[in-house]
Parts: sequence; structure tokens; C-alpha cells
Amino acid sequence: MFLENGKVRLHYEVSGSGTPLIMLHGSGEDISIFEKALPLLEKHFTVYRIDTRCHGESGKKVPLHYNLIADDVYRFIILLELDKPIVYGFSDGGIAALMLGYMFPDSVRAIAASGANTNPKALKFLTRFGYAKLAIFTYDKKARMIATEPQIRKEDLERIKVPTLITAGEKDVVKEEDTKFIASSIHSSRLLILPGESHSSYIDGSEKIARILIDNFTGENSLI
Repeated sequence: MFLENGKVRLHYEVSGSGTPLIMLHGSGEDISIFEKALPLLEKHFTVYRIDTRCHGESGKKVPLHYNLIADDVYRFIILLELDKPIVYGFSDGGIAALMLGYMFPDSVRAIAASGANTNPKALKFLTRFGYAKLAIFTYDKKARMIATEPQIRKEDLERIKVPTLITAGEKDVVKEEDTKFIASSIHSSRLLILPGESHSSYIDGSEKIARILIDNFTGENSLI
């Protein structure tokens, strides 16, 4: 399916039933990273998987910045008349989910972000250096965004008032102190540092993220 939001053409897929859940992938990926998780998720949620701008089948001849991804998701919610969805994002998608939470605080029911960072220096050195080098020598706009953005402040995170789940792998490319900073700055947050996991090992082609979202947003231990 496709949605024209006035600024970019977004490709998305929808399945399942229940509380709306929007899922956002990371840089250089598309909605297919959630294929393994989908069968479990759609038993509990109406799942909207979006190819973010410049990715997958969505429009590519547009600027790329985290705030624009967040704005796209807000327009998606409004145009489809979704009733305060849960918004989950991985990596770049996690950054956009956090920004959505403080840019448009009344649009969401809850947020979950995996492997998100508040600024480029929060990435471990080799990862940060790799993207900076790629941005300089190729002018790749995905790499340039990662190398120079975001710049999320504590006061931004404090504006997030909805229940928020923050996750990261024990071996993540994001420094653990930044992950803990994000969680501690959001009033209604829950933090999970997953033993043995890398940045993407529990998400890309994995059922684990489905079980994490189900455990934290349904049943007795639900954040909402």
C-alpha cells in the first residue's frame, strides 16, 4: 500500500488486529526486517510497517533528516485516522519514535525504541568513524544523517509523557550510558539491556522483538 502525505510517498503494509502498532526500521533497511516478528505481533496488534523516506519502496528524491521521518509518521497517523498507536522504532526508527514523542506528544499511546542514540558521539568510535568517512567520501545522505544527527537534549526527552520502552543490546553500537540517559530522562520509561545481544541481533529477522513488545504492552506487565 502507498500513502501520499503531501511531502513524500510512503509504502506500508498492514496486518493483524487490536491496538495499532507502527513499526519503523533502521538505516538502509525496509519493512522486511520485521517479517519474522510479524506472525506473533499480528495476534495482538494491528501492525503498520512503514518504509521510511528514502528507504524500501517509499519516495527517495526527498531530504532525509530524523525530524522529517518523525513528521512523516505523524502525518501517517493523522491521514489514516489511527487512534493513538504505539510507535516502535529500531535504530534510526527509534530516534524518529523518540522525536515523535516530544514533537507530537498527543499523537501516540506509547513509544518503544531499540538502539536509539541522542547524538552521533553516543555511537561507539568505530561505528561513528565509519559513517563519518562514508559521508565525506560518498555524500550518502543516510550516512550524513547518522554522522551529524540527531541532537536530542534532556529537556526534549523530558517532554515525552507517554509510557516508553527503551531497549539495547549488551553489545550495541550505542554506548550504554546514552541508552541509560534516554531512559532516565523519560518519566514513564522502562529500560531493557539485553544480555548477549548486538545492535540488531534481536530485531532483524528475529522473533525476540515481538516477544519483547508483547510482554511490555499487553498483559499484567503492560506499560499501558
